[in-house]
Amino acid sequence: MLTLLGKPTRTFCDGQSRRDFLRIGALGFGGMALPDLLRVEAQAGIRKSHKAVINIFLPGGPPHQDMFDLKLDAPREIRGELRPIATNVPGIQISELLPRTAAIMDKLVLIRSVVGAIDDHNAFQCQTGRLARGATQPPGGWPSLGSVLSKLQGPVDKSVPPFFGLAPKMGEMRWADAGKPGFLGVGHAPFKPSGTGKDDMVLDGLTLDRLDDRKRLLTSFDQFRRDVDGSGLMDGLDSFTQQAFGMLTSSKVLEALDLEKEDPKVRARYGKGDPKNRDDGGPKLMEHMLMARRLVEAGARCVTLAFSRWDHHGRIYDALRQDCPLLDQGFSALIEDLHQRGLDQDVTVVLWGEFGRTPKINNQAGRDHWPQVSCAVLAGGGMRTGQVIGGTDRMGGEANDRPVHFGEIFATLYNRVGLEANQVTIPDLTGRPQYLVDGWEPLKEVI
Repeated sequence: MLTLLGKPTRTFCDGQSRRDFLRIGALGFGGMALPDLLRVEAQAGIRKSHKAVINIFLPGGPPHQDMFDLKLDAPREIRGELRPIATNVPGIQISELLPRTAAIMDKLVLIRSVVGAIDDHNAFQCQTGRLARGATQPPGGWPSLGSVLSKLQGPVDKSVPPFFGLAPKMGEMRWADAGKPGFLGVGHAPFKPSGTGKDDMVLDGLTLDRLDDRKRLLTSFDQFRRDVDGSGLMDGLDSFTQQAFGMLTSSKVLEALDLEKEDPKVRARYGKGDPKNRDDGGPKLMEHMLMARRLVEAGARCVTLAFSRWDHHGRIYDALRQDCPLLDQGFSALIEDLHQRGLDQDVTVVLWGEFGRTPKINNQAGRDHWPQVSCAVLAGGGMRTGQVIGGTDRMGGEANDRPVHFGEIFATLYNRVGLEANQVTIPDLTGRPQYLVDGWEPLKEVI
């Protein structure tokens, strides 16, 4: 197997010093073949317009009562230590820890009444709109939104995969789930750049600058072909594999992943996060939000990422005072950047977690799991923004005004990229047609 090596990185938990790497036969897919991704070209008709989704997952369950739905009239053990501040939309308030987000509320849709979650630390519901457990899945499992877009709409550019997953390695890998292809197959799995991505685009010490033509690149794989054929795993490299090499000789993905090519002022606006893993949670990488914008500009249809760790059963306010300002900077920069670059009509952004937190603060000064209600933020996509949808009771424990199901949000995301979730079907592995979302309509408030 020919390996594309990047620079040495940190020592992993097994004590071995490794390099982040991508393999041609499994380029960024954890054993899944990149050539399969390019088979989406067999799908008829790629849309002329390039619509895209950026899905920002907050692993662990962010506290809605301390971020977007503060309850000043509730007892102290409910309302907590933080105070609300005014946003640039009269009548809408959010946490004092999110001042930059407050300043762009006119560009956002705040949903305070998300329901339908279960007590399960899993990104699955935020990737598919469906439950990971407690409900029957078709053979192969439900595909994520990015995989559906890959299947139905294909690549915008042959050298740019339609689906990217930027979630970094975490102690709890269910939080790092970038989205699975389910019954659509590995050809529609997310492309996952390893490490910073750009340093991995090197062929055994042979840089792309030294590749004068495709023949030299293909020659580099002669031994790979023989090794694989000799093992009986495959008959040879087909035409889709040769097209996969085209991604390596194109500069589009490489440049999109290279943040050094971005305007320094723009990079400074997003900020530089903390790459460290703490406990079972993930890094705080505002750079990934900038990378997501660059990838959709390059041609990606869906980019998923995960930011930090929000499962604060203890000392929640210490954690929020560290994390919220970073999220505030990166998220607000992304939304402003999309508007400034004229992408706000075509790129839809969603920010959310798997569930909310308990109304009452526990004895460890934290909040526990609360699947009864949570929050989400939408932006872009040509939606009607500057509004709040839904509300919760005085304690922030139940949706008492316009409950919004995960399925409704997914139907809205599909609608924004030109797919009607209750009209379009995809056959599963048994040949049975499956709707993109069962029984849910897009949010009428935003479209």
